[in-house]
Amino acid sequence: MDNQIMAEEYAISQDKQREITKLCIQTALLLLQHGAESMLVEQLSTRLGLALGVHQVETAISANAVVLTTIVNGHCQTSTRKIVDRGINMHVVTEVQHIVILVEHHLADIDEARKRFEHIKPLRYPRWIIIVMVALSCGCFSKLNGGDWDGFLVSALGGGMGMWVRQLLTHRQVNPLINFCITAFVATSVSGLLLKLPYFQVTATISMAASVLLLVPGFPLINAVADMFKGHVNTGLARWAMATMLTLATCLGVILAMAVWELRDWA
Repeated sequence: MDNQIMAEEYAISQDKQREITKLCIQTALLLLQHGAESMLVEQLSTRLGLALGVHQVETAISANAVVLTTIVNGHCQTSTRKIVDRGINMHVVTEVQHIVILVEHHLADIDEARKRFEHIKPLRYPRWIIIVMVALSCGCFSKLNGGDWDGFLVSALGGGMGMWVRQLLTHRQVNPLINFCITAFVATSVSGLLLKLPYFQVTATISMAASVLLLVPGFPLINAVADMFKGHVNTGLARWAMATMLTLATCLGVILAMAVWELRDWA
């Protein structure tokens, strides 16, 4: 009789452990899909598991997959998920952190946490706002580097058109490397052809370089360095390699545009 009761209690604990494991790996997956660094992923998934009652959480992160194991009384449960890039979105990262903090402070149980995870949706700004802000940032970059207001206009038009093309290709799920190459070609072509007009003949060519500012992979490079510095060398190298490939694709698009339209060299 006692053995039967113990078996039933262990079965219940197994079910609960399975649910906790699912939530922990969902935490890791959401963070990795939306641009969080590996150490933050490892810390938050571990904190959530411990707050929900498991004794230990072990996480292994690679370039395209995450493996997570929870341990209760020596019994392990392991889950694996494939990472699909959803684009950088700090809103999702912040929402996941908020859920973990609520669980740690006993303001949410496992059911509440599950419901909150199901209702997380990436915050997306309207496309036209992104295009306008990217155009302004490219124009400001030109102005800060010695360009005049004509250069500001050229950079803004080139950057805005490039961002529109990038959004269009992203919506059609085009490979990121091809996306960056085509976007760089369009942005350089627009700004370079404007510089060939008589009105912009005296405009500094820095405006053509500023028009591709939107393609600088700053966030992936920062995460790559952070991962390697904090011990996640393999993941950091993978992110560094991807950022380098994106940079090379951008350079290819710029060089192709300059060759096709016989544009002036950059300042």
